[in-house]
Amino acid sequence: MSTATEAGPVAAPGGPFGRSVRDSLIVARRNLIRMSRIPEMMIFGLIQPIMFVVLFTYVFGGSMKIGASTSAPDYTNFLMAGIFAQTVTFATAASGAGIADDMHKGLVDRFRSLPMARGAVLTGRTLADLVQTALTVLVLALVALLVGWRVGSDGGTNAGRVLAAFGLLLLLGYAFTWIGALIGLSVRTPEAATSGGLVWLFPVTFISNAFVDTGNMTPWLRHIAEWNPFSATVQATRVLFANPGRSGSGAWPMEHPVWASLIYSVLIIAVFRTLAVRKYRSATA
Repeated sequence: MSTATEAGPVAAPGGPFGRSVRDSLIVARRNLIRMSRIPEMMIFGLIQPIMFVVLFTYVFGGSMKIGASTSAPDYTNFLMAGIFAQTVTFATAASGAGIADDMHKGLVDRFRSLPMARGAVLTGRTLADLVQTALTVLVLALVALLVGWRVGSDGGTNAGRVLAAFGLLLLLGYAFTWIGALIGLSVRTPEAATSGGLVWLFPVTFISNAFVDTGNMTPWLRHIAEWNPFSATVQATRVLFANPGRSGSGAWPMEHPVWASLIYSVLIIAVFRTLAVRKYRSATA
């Protein structure tokens, strides 16, 4: 006597969420391997922030007024929070270009033919970009130490607060990569994604407290700068690093910068991840 057994589809461990996490990590690993085989991507990604550090420190350092001080070391300590924040947000352009390149080459269509979670392609890409950004920030911090940046220069801090500052920076960078993902899905070529990913970043990063004291701006521009999500993370980083430029103003994000930074970053991730995944599904439907 023989029996026939018909096996049904096997569910992924952990259900849909576990499957999505697993697929996202697989895609992230694929992107990290690809990045490791193109070291010039990391090299060129480091050149720009290092140039900003050197140029602003040695060209503008003695001319900028931070509070009542025009000391070059004070400006270096003030500047670094802005440079760190600018560096993590500029990863947006690379993220958008990478996704646009995958779309252009048909790689996304091949992913679509596999039994994998749809959002995993985008999540994996943004996670890989986050790892690359973290490595960039690490190298940039070493360069900053060489040019005179020091934590605790305007008061006391500790290792936990310093790590929290870098955590907020990476969270902001991760949030902005979802904006880059949406841009990459919305254009036709990687070149357009690179341009589209940078053109809006310059006003966001420069109309802020990153490079100058907002107290020297005209009132209407200062108001915009102080409510800028980018400024909230810069201010939170300065507070946690105990660097100059931590004086508050009437704006809530400047009075509570750590909470403001967390709220802004989480909101950006929630909104733009939803829009990017929806765009991805419609683009590959």
